Amino acid sequence: MRKILLLEDDTILQEIIEEFLTEKGYSVDCFYDGEKALDAAMEERYDMLLLDVNVPEIDGFELLEYLREIRNRTPAIFITSLGDLKNLRKGFDIGAEDYLKKPFELDELAIRIEHHIRAGVGAPRELGSFTLYPERNQLSDSEGERITLKSRESMILAYLLDRRGDVVSFDELIENLWEEDQRPTYATIRTYIKNLRKILGHEMIENVKGEGYRVAIDDRL
Repeated sequence: MRKILLLEDDTILQEIIEEFLTEKGYSVDCFYDGEKALDAAMEERYDMLLLDVNVPEIDGFELLEYLREIRNRTPAIFITSLGDLKNLRKGFDIGAEDYLKKPFELDELAIRIEHHIRAGVGAPRELGSFTLYPERNQLSDSEGERITLKSRESMILAYLLDRRGDVVSFDELIENLWEEDQRPTYATIRTYIKNLRKILGHEMIENVKGEGYRVAIDDRL
């Protein structure tokens, strides 16, 4: 299930957005002030950040600027009443993927979220001396050599990289990467992981016994 962080200090609007996105199948964590939202964004893995700007403690601009400085690349959409060109430019300069002026249609918000999550799924990801290109199912090493992966191998590696440092279970991989009528066995997933470790090196993907797999936070390995 895709996970969204929502920072919105208008409690009524917050409830409306949360209910709407929950019905769309998202898991939504809601925050009233920027400080608590920043703490959550640094501790949890989100697929999307929805950020109001004028909120208590730390405003949305400051929050995203800090996250981008520490290399947090979670897609972000500003949802704000600040519609002038100066703030629009500032939002994109900081590193937002989109900027939606209030009031807006909830269906439009959903379309934008889906678009940017899909775009993020295809973005290159780095692991040590390797770069993964999910849309091409390819790995590139430091010398530029291209290695073609199976589609599922590419999807699994991208998912692990998006949750770098977290232990990802077999069930989580199955729930997020396979359709209900195509569920693989654990043995199948082990085979995909085994093939990836042969290419990347065993130290790149850790087997946490009885729990699942984890990519190290330190990508300098």
